[in-house]
Amino acid sequence: MYKKYIKRIIDFSLSLLGFICLLPIFLVITIFLFFANQGKPFFVQKRPGKNGEIFKIVKFKTMNDRKDKQGKLLPDADRLTKIGAFVRKTSLDEIPQLINVIKGDMSLIGPRPLLVHYLHLYSDFQNRRHEVKPGITGWAQVNGRNAISWDKKFELDVWYVDNISFKLDMKILFMTVKKVIISEGINAADAATIEPFNGE
Repeated sequence: MYKKYIKRIIDFSLSLLGFICLLPIFLVITIFLFFANQGKPFFVQKRPGKNGEIFKIVKFKTMNDRKDKQGKLLPDADRLTKIGAFVRKTSLDEIPQLINVIKGDMSLIGPRPLLVHYLHLYSDFQNRRHEVKPGITGWAQVNGRNAISWDKKFELDVWYVDNISFKLDMKILFMTVKKVIISEGINAADAATIEPFNGE
């Protein structure tokens, strides 16, 4: 009952309320990133949702598009802007995803939507993360986020799929607030962003 109906009602209601309350912050960040990223404050990318169905995720753009002499994008750490680093550290880059939740592409709580080109790399076990809608935050995010291994991340994602409940979602929600406040687990130990998944 909760998984099929109530969860969606809560997602829509809280996301709409949250977006309205955060609208002033949303507008301020948009303006700052507009100038920091040469008129491109948003990052839009295709991601797999429930059952692997593709949708377009919206986030604040925290990295610029600087390239080397060969025309290739510079490493993430070199493209991360000062305002982008702040937005990412405080998890404010996730605010636009409330629009995805309102539309029904995502849930507030669920496995994070990863890159489309990872789809063919998943084992049957790993692919079970797509049995539910992806979330803005999830069980893996409150248990390490980018600081844990891919194997552990998938293990936590699938555990969530098998144990969804209102109580668990509320626990994750409160743990997320705590993690954001102390900025824990934002990045992998030696990278600006998590290392790419290679199927191993």
